[in-house]
Amino acid sequence: MFHPLGKAFALSAIGLAVLAASVFGQDSAPAKSAAAITQGVRIYSVGHSFHVFMPPILQDIAQAAGITNHTRVGLSSIGGSRVIQHWDVVDDKNKSKVSLRTGKVDVLTLAPIFLPDPGIENFAKLALEGNPNIRITVQEFWLPYDWYEPPAMLRDPKATNHSAVTIGELRKRHAGYFEAMDAHVRELNQKLGKPAILVVPVGQAVLALREKIVAGEVPGLKTQDSLFTDPIGHARPPLQALVAYCHFAVTYRRSPVGLTAPAMLGGPKADPALVKLLQELAWQAAVQHPLSGVKAE
Repeated sequence: MFHPLGKAFALSAIGLAVLAASVFGQDSAPAKSAAAITQGVRIYSVGHSFHVFMPPILQDIAQAAGITNHTRVGLSSIGGSRVIQHWDVVDDKNKSKVSLRTGKVDVLTLAPIFLPDPGIENFAKLALEGNPNIRITVQEFWLPYDWYEPPAMLRDPKATNHSAVTIGELRKRHAGYFEAMDAHVRELNQKLGKPAILVVPVGQAVLALREKIVAGEVPGLKTQDSLFTDPIGHARPPLQALVAYCHFAVTYRRSPVGLTAPAMLGGPKADPALVKLLQELAWQAAVQHPLSGVKAE
């Protein structure tokens, strides 16, 4: 059962200054030259309600791609959470830490809200101790209530109208959040001594989809609010599928275009035009983001 994001988060924003120099170069692109991954990975996920629906859909997509042995090791789900809240779960109940210490996790997915969030660094260090080759992904998401307002989100739900805001305004609101997360990932990779952390550019794909909706180019979706179940922005099935396609692209460094739709979107009965568009937008977002580790095929 998914928990709704809380209305207030004790958070604060980090500075947006990008590191002037990095041992990994300007973009710290960890796997730009790496080949596509064809074997299943063991994946553990940590996050909130904009993320925790993703793992079973990703597994469905992997199966559609003919990938065997994709394994969901575990899931830590806390509504409205920062990553540090998952880290702070007492050790005798912290299955995330136990799983990572075994070294039997290939990909750790994290879904922070805003920064600072020391949980990202804590989990990354522990994950690398268990498996030096593990990849850690950070999901950049779409803004709750369509606003970037750290340290707290106290928006009036009645004042939120997803369909009224323009795409240009949405991009302005997301820009600071994207820049902060990217800068933090670069900084952490430098501290870790290796480019182990990747960005899953979900928020960028969502903006591209919303732009298509406004242009009348998305089958079955007439307004932007048709993507969400509520003012805060919880995802309906098309948006959930888009999120999972973004994770597939980064996790396996493969395009999802042409795959059968996941069951939650209708499987073979899903609108092929909608499915193709979601797949294309996810792949484009992954290819275009310098920290995704993905290159065009």
